[in-house]
Amino acid sequence: MNAVVWSPALIVLLIGAGLYFSLRTRFVQVRKLPLMVRLLFSKNKNADGKGVSSFEAFCLALSGRVGTGNIVGVATAIAIGGPGAVFWMWVIAFIGASTAFIESTLAQLYKFPHANGWRGGPYSYIERGLGQRWLGILFAILTIIGYGVLLAAVQTNGTAGAFENAFGIPPLWSGAGVVLLLILVTIGGLRRIAKVASIITPFMAIAYVLMAIIVICAHIDTVPGALALIFRSAFGADPVFGGMVGSAIAMGVKRGLFSNEAGQGGGAIVSASASVDQSAKQGLVQAFSVYIDTLLVCTATALMILCTGTYTTDMGGNYVAYTQTAIDTVFSGFGSGFVAIALAFFAFTTLMAYYFYAESSLSYLFETRGHNGTKGERFALWIYRGFLFAAILGGACTQAATAWTIGDIGVGITTWINVIALLILCPQALKALKGLEKTK
Repeated sequence: MNAVVWSPALIVLLIGAGLYFSLRTRFVQVRKLPLMVRLLFSKNKNADGKGVSSFEAFCLALSGRVGTGNIVGVATAIAIGGPGAVFWMWVIAFIGASTAFIESTLAQLYKFPHANGWRGGPYSYIERGLGQRWLGILFAILTIIGYGVLLAAVQTNGTAGAFENAFGIPPLWSGAGVVLLLILVTIGGLRRIAKVASIITPFMAIAYVLMAIIVICAHIDTVPGALALIFRSAFGADPVFGGMVGSAIAMGVKRGLFSNEAGQGGGAIVSASASVDQSAKQGLVQAFSVYIDTLLVCTATALMILCTGTYTTDMGGNYVAYTQTAIDTVFSGFGSGFVAIALAFFAFTTLMAYYFYAESSLSYLFETRGHNGTKGERFALWIYRGFLFAAILGGACTQAATAWTIGDIGVGITTWINVIALLILCPQALKALKGLEKTK
């Protein structure tokens, strides 16, 4: 199933769509980079105030992007595809930023009111933009299953493995701890989730990157060689990794897509919840989150592994150990614990984002029947929570290879539908971009 979902056709579709959006927006991900940063911290004075702030939506979307893929996924890509996989992750981030802009702008254009704020996402613009209600409903159901159940197992799996390596804690206990914390946060609804994400996500991202900088600086003499190795390996020019160029591209693309989520619809779901006065503003903010995810956090992991040379050691398939060992070269005995804690925070915030993706999808399903915010919706939400908590516990005790396969399936299914919808509705997002440019 993994080969079917992550087929070459899907990869070509994602890359082709990203290039198309880049050209149509005249590379908005480069032209509007300064504006992205300004919008991230500015207040939307003319916003309606019914949803979360643009920054909170950014943090919640970033928490969905920054997860185990930034640590375990990067290490996996290097172990299987070689150092060249990092270059292709960068390429995917650059292309994906334009896709993130399109889908998040469309989500703002087609969002709908809810009793607790704004809601929306791919299912909304599929129904209202394409006039295909049945497909919107299908997408919502697939999102609940894919993100809300399948991908939850991947996030918990990375955390449980790291805590077992560092502290000897049984995986089931780690999973139970995650469930308890998730219950405490999610019962407060979107606003509490957004508040928690706006605190934890920036804090852990900064702490993790600072640790990476310390490790890299301790091996500063190896940095030029590591960067050169990334580029040589990416094009098969390195004698050691020359035969792995195909694997480098495949792993870099797959792990890059899994990490930054551009085109998969999750970022669009969060974007719809933000209160902004112009739709394109949230599109720009979410495009910037792709850069933070891949060009900053993923690169931090990659350079730690490459500069310390831990990728040359056989870890027996325990890929998270590459990062833990890299930190141990500077802080002996500290790496396992630090990575375990970082993974726990990243995975937890990602699970919050996945939970919101699923909750918003449920809201859409009830909204299409005119029962938005009713007791029936709240009852369905509790049923979903039961499945989510079971998936978290199951993911903690599942083999890593199985968990990643499940995650790839969950990502691939929703992406097929979303990207095709984006290609059709792209002109609407371009119109919103032109409207923003006239005011800036």
